Amino acid sequence: MRLKPLFLIMGFILAGLAAGAVKGAFAQVPKDQFSAARKLEATYFSIELAEGVDELALVQTLGIGPEHKILAGQVSSGAAFSSTSLANLMDALFLWSCSVLDMQLYSYRGNLKVVRDEAALADIYRKIYGVDHAGEKAFYIYEGNTIYVTAADFTKEIVGHEVGHAILSNFFVVQPPVKVQEVLAGYIEYQLRKASTAP
Repeated sequence: MRLKPLFLIMGFILAGLAAGAVKGAFAQVPKDQFSAARKLEATYFSIELAEGVDELALVQTLGIGPEHKILAGQVSSGAAFSSTSLANLMDALFLWSCSVLDMQLYSYRGNLKVVRDEAALADIYRKIYGVDHAGEKAFYIYEGNTIYVTAADFTKEIVGHEVGHAILSNFFVVQPPVKVQEVLAGYIEYQLRKASTAP
């Protein structure tokens, strides 16, 4: 008989948490006023390129290929993978980053926006947060599930770091503290950098 009030209290708590989650899911995403000249669709990302950003140049700057899809635990043979397709390479980078953290997100879908330069990135940061940024080369915004990065800094280490933030933000129900997220995203960056210098 005494368990009934406990179940009612638990029910109200769970209903409150669910309502908070729904409210959070429909929270207004800050407007970045980003203008895309080209859009690409990958399995895990909707990729938008600003005017003047060249896909093949990004592929070269990113510096990964079919061998990295193998490292991510995916088969690289056949027509399903092209080392000149930014969409394919971003899928490989995402899977590789998930493997580094041992956190698989099979139904993940996020956004990646590539701007021309640091001035454009600073302008977007100011429009979203209302303050000047501290010289970041890239950043991830949780509310829009979006990574922003400059074309010049489109390396696997920098993009992988931000992919790490996206993974962590979508893997945990309760967000880890910012310092913990930075350590884990930094761990991805370290592993990707280490792979570049391996003999």
